Amino acid sequence: MTDRFTGLEKIPNEPAMRMLAMANVALDTQLSSPANATVETVMAELDSVGAIVDQIRLMAVALPPRERVWWACLAAQDMVGDGEKTAPLLTAEAWVRKPSPENRHACDVAVNQASPKDQTVNCGFAVVYSDGTIGEGERAAIDAPPGGSAISAMVMNADAMGMREDDAMDYAAMLIDRAVDIARGGDGRVEIKTGTAASE
Repeated sequence: MTDRFTGLEKIPNEPAMRMLAMANVALDTQLSSPANATVETVMAELDSVGAIVDQIRLMAVALPPRERVWWACLAAQDMVGDGEKTAPLLTAEAWVRKPSPENRHACDVAVNQASPKDQTVNCGFAVVYSDGTIGEGERAAIDAPPGGSAISAMVMNADAMGMREDDAMDYAAMLIDRAVDIARGGDGRVEIKTGTAASE
């Protein structure tokens, strides 16, 4: 079995299927792994059949909120490139550095004031929904959409992948490696490896 997905110390040792169910997220792939299989086991199986989108779905659900948001921020940074960072991205990065109520509220303001064309809003929504509610103060009494933070991070990565034309599959594999590095306690700054989009 590949060691590509071992040592995910930031991810709880819980069944992957339970995490997916709690976030109301389903995989397209029919798994042969047992129902109590860990994220490491399920990721390895998905990798063996080249199910890249399902791997991104699972990592979005499995990563803890702070790590998940950072993963989304890196995807947003890829989209922005050398251009000026957007307000949703800047406030999400600030929340990762200091996950305070004030920084979460700043994210809420940023996503609500963002242009409809601003695709980086999903890194901000990943923050806003990070505790399962829709915000601070009175908004804390209102439940967020099930899996809202995870789905926002997943969409942020999918949007970044959609902007790649020449190396989309290699970039997608890098997104997975990035999530794995973050889950191991790294900063997620990994390089694209050409021709490694699927296991051989």
